[in-house]
Amino acid sequence: MVDVPALVTQAREGRPRAVARLISLVEGASPQLREVMAALAPLTGGAYVVGLTGSPGVGKSTSTSALVSAYRRAGKRVAVLAVDPSSPFSGGALLGDRVRMSEHASDPGVYIRSMATRGHLGGLAWSAPQAIRVLDAAGFDVILVETVGVGQSEVEIASQADTSVVLLAPGMGDGIQAAKAGILEIGDVYVVNKADRDGADSTARELNHMLGLGEARAAGDWRPPIVKTVAARGEGIDEVVEALEKHRAWMEEHGVLAERRRNRAAGEVEAIAVTALRERIGDLHGDRRLDALAERIVAGTLDPYAASDELIASLTGN
Repeated sequence: MVDVPALVTQAREGRPRAVARLISLVEGASPQLREVMAALAPLTGGAYVVGLTGSPGVGKSTSTSALVSAYRRAGKRVAVLAVDPSSPFSGGALLGDRVRMSEHASDPGVYIRSMATRGHLGGLAWSAPQAIRVLDAAGFDVILVETVGVGQSEVEIASQADTSVVLLAPGMGDGIQAAKAGILEIGDVYVVNKADRDGADSTARELNHMLGLGEARAAGDWRPPIVKTVAARGEGIDEVVEALEKHRAWMEEHGVLAERRRNRAAGEVEAIAVTALRERIGDLHGDRRLDALAERIVAGTLDPYAASDELIASLTGN
């Protein structure tokens, strides 16, 4: 058994091993997970969560690393949650700890963690919300969540971040890809990376045009800015940070930040409840109740929806 209060205290003191252990308890769905979450609950709410998404090859890891450097210059403690594709054999992250962020490995004000999607669609690991909670409670000022590039399912990041950054690059057909994936609807800040390449200006213009075709915005609504960067050289990164801070200020002024965090908490509760219910249903295989319902469906005396209602009622006691 793990001494959870001691781990939480050590994480608050900035000890990376304690943070890593807490996230491992989350990923492993430890029996002590309830105790961990109860201990962390009063300590959360201080971190600014920024999600970075985009197609493979646009430079998400390089941009994330550049943002870490910018926030560290401003004296912020930064955590990075890098969600990688899963190995089909081990379930672990294929890329492991990001080599492109190795320059920050010795910085005590930076914590980097790779998480595997473990087959979960949407570009995020199923345990990402709880991992974000751990990093928040550990006292990090900014949490950067970099998702795996999976195209149309990438929009899930919007439900987990305070601000969503969508990265594109010239010469990759990203305008069409953005429209297909629906990410034009979830981006709060758009970044055209690799802006030193031919076509960067036209990509930005096309993106601006497509955003203009979206929903009509009332006076005072947030208009997502488009920032051009060359992340490998750190160019334009300060402008991205400025755009992020402006969006955060706008959200706080209009009550949007609190609303997003309430929605995030509601989604987290729903996911935990659905998972628990699914596990209880999974335990019913071979159970006489399930077999009896199946027999009635085959006999034509019960339809599947009514059967599911009966099953849920028997599981919940209602």
